[in-house]
Amino acid sequence: MPILRIALDVPLSTLFDYLVDENLQVKIGQRVLVPFGRKQMVGIVMEVVEKSDFAVDRIKPITQLLADVPPLAEEVLTLLRFCSDYYHHPLGLTVMAALPSRLRAAEPVVIKRELSYELTSAGRALDLKEFPKRRAVQLRLLQALSEQALSMAQLKALSSSATTQLKVLVDEGWVASCAMTQPHALAHTFNNAHTLTAEQQVAVDAVTQTAGFNPDSSLDFEKNKNQENVGRVSTRHVGLKSDQRSNGKSGFKCFLLHGITGSGKTEVYVHLMHLALQQQGQVLLLVPEINLTPQLENYFRSRFPHTELVSLHSGMNDTERTKNWLKAQSGEARIVLGTRLSVFTPLPKLSLILVDEEHDASFKQQDGLRYSARDVAIFRANQRGVPIVLGSATPSLESYYNAQSGRYQLLKLTRRANEQAALPVVRCLNTANVPMQDGLSPLLLAALSERLQRKEQSLIFINRRGYAPVLMCTACGWLSGCSNCAGKLVLHLKDRRLRCHHCGHQERVPHGCPSCGNTDLQPVGLGTQRVEEALQAHFPEARILRVDRDSTRNKGSWVAMRKQIEAEEVDILVGTQILAKGHDFPNMTLVGVLNPDGALYSADFRASEKLFAQLAQVSGRAGRADKPGEVLVQTAFPDHPLFRALRAHDFDEWAKTLLSEREQAGFPPFVFQVLLRAEDRQESDVYVFLKQAREMAKELKMPVEIYGVVAATMAKRANHFRAQLLVQSDTRKSLQQFLREWRPLIETIPAKKIRWSLDIDPLDF
Repeated sequence: MPILRIALDVPLSTLFDYLVDENLQVKIGQRVLVPFGRKQMVGIVMEVVEKSDFAVDRIKPITQLLADVPPLAEEVLTLLRFCSDYYHHPLGLTVMAALPSRLRAAEPVVIKRELSYELTSAGRALDLKEFPKRRAVQLRLLQALSEQALSMAQLKALSSSATTQLKVLVDEGWVASCAMTQPHALAHTFNNAHTLTAEQQVAVDAVTQTAGFNPDSSLDFEKNKNQENVGRVSTRHVGLKSDQRSNGKSGFKCFLLHGITGSGKTEVYVHLMHLALQQQGQVLLLVPEINLTPQLENYFRSRFPHTELVSLHSGMNDTERTKNWLKAQSGEARIVLGTRLSVFTPLPKLSLILVDEEHDASFKQQDGLRYSARDVAIFRANQRGVPIVLGSATPSLESYYNAQSGRYQLLKLTRRANEQAALPVVRCLNTANVPMQDGLSPLLLAALSERLQRKEQSLIFINRRGYAPVLMCTACGWLSGCSNCAGKLVLHLKDRRLRCHHCGHQERVPHGCPSCGNTDLQPVGLGTQRVEEALQAHFPEARILRVDRDSTRNKGSWVAMRKQIEAEEVDILVGTQILAKGHDFPNMTLVGVLNPDGALYSADFRASEKLFAQLAQVSGRAGRADKPGEVLVQTAFPDHPLFRALRAHDFDEWAKTLLSEREQAGFPPFVFQVLLRAEDRQESDVYVFLKQAREMAKELKMPVEIYGVVAATMAKRANHFRAQLLVQSDTRKSLQQFLREWRPLIETIPAKKIRWSLDIDPLDF
């Protein structure tokens, strides 16, 4: 009997052998149900072999072959093997984490067929030229349906009120629902709403030439598939050179699209997508945050009204996500828009990958398989032989360094796409000797008042939610610390709660100091809620809207808020990094930044890089149309090099300064790092474990630098003590060789209760 080697969702670095009836047709990548201990588990067939290291009588047969969805393609399995190997994470956990949750369950996957809508004979008989103009939305729907049947999602892209208006058309007998049919392979229309600027055209042409996109031909995906080398591919994110090929195909190249805010990077994406879709290819667009997906989805639907587009992100329910994933796997979905996990989506006709805001830390998974979606996307593009474009106004230093050294091709957009829009004027307000009113300087308050008089919108940016970061006793100095963490409890005044933003612990605000009984407890510092309250006191007639994780927690709340902002029903926005990037509000002319100084002297060597990116992004929200923009940054250090570069909008000079510092200090991108993290309820056990791991590392005597065991930045979280051990090397190859020898040794350390993980290319310390 053939033996199947199965990947299971268990934390063991091995595949598991099972027998299968030789009469069953089993395919690599297929889901199976197998007995594991006392329970049944779903796994993925990774190999079919004739022999096993175990005696046949000890090998159990599979319980069931699951044939409800197609098997994973070999290309995807190769990608997952690479991730398991590179990030040193068990293969079974890696494979199963890449699947929608419905595919990890034993129940058969049944997805209801979607409905589409088409004109009835009565609808086709209508003279649309005579249709009442006051029924504009209905006319738009009828005109679109006169060309072909459309799904509800495609109709919603035409108008936000499509659901209501469609019901009217159905009641009138002009439109009827029907079973959705597979879109025709050539069904692709492009709404070319904008003419490319000269810089945008240069960027599009550069990628087009590499990809070999030809409007008069289509990609031969079957031929490419047959030629594919599905063996292991060596890579170096960070390191794939423009002339390296994993499989002999010439379509791979990594481009860094460095465009200032408002320069029209999205328009470059749209035109590249159009060229890929013309060849019946599929496009994968990765975005860092869920909040960016709805607006981008609507925008791309408006530009490609007849093209099947799906979103994939954690805000969707299991059925929606599985349905969209299966559409991508079948090739039906031509555009896949998603957050980091979407990088593993099966795409048989993949011909272009786009990574928007490539610098964003959200692309790095912080638990489980600690992968970087950006880096995995580069590997996947190389594996497939297709171009990849990394877009950002403030590229990560790793990507910028690779572009400077020739590994990536640099494409620059130096001007705003709207000829009437200029970059905002950035001013730093010295707060050292200025009397502040609730954290707001007189100059900032005057600027806000001026915008209110001109009926223009303003944004106050403070990257800290809640009312105040901490509650303090004025008598004894007690601070509201979290009993489970090394952090502080944040005051949320509206619901009279103290909350830990690290572990979720919360408690009521005490009537008196728990230490001395004093009833005079004062909030210290600023949060979004406190700023909102202060602004309401200063400008009682202003319409103020707070946008942070608390106010956008409910499904649909951010979409409703965005409509308010676009309808100019909001005068002043108070928000966190949710508002920092990707949004285009034409009437916003002022951005005020509060409390940015903490990052200037952080222990995190990446803190100033992140701060510059954050401030440049949020500054870019001002003056995106014909009205000039202004950015006021409240700081006690206005002459700091970071603020000088920000005022000059000079990312290149700031990046060169940081790269010089990193090279002298021996930090990435000039070295490659791995962090061994460990945590446990017993602090001493954590340090014993890490010290043993360190001794084992030293005994290997390999060309790596091994640092001492230190406490994590957050030394205690959720009642677990946390510490870490850093190892780095001058080359990625030597670090990987070291890890292949070191990890098996770590697994031999007796530490049943200790949770530990290896973080390759860590971003947070």
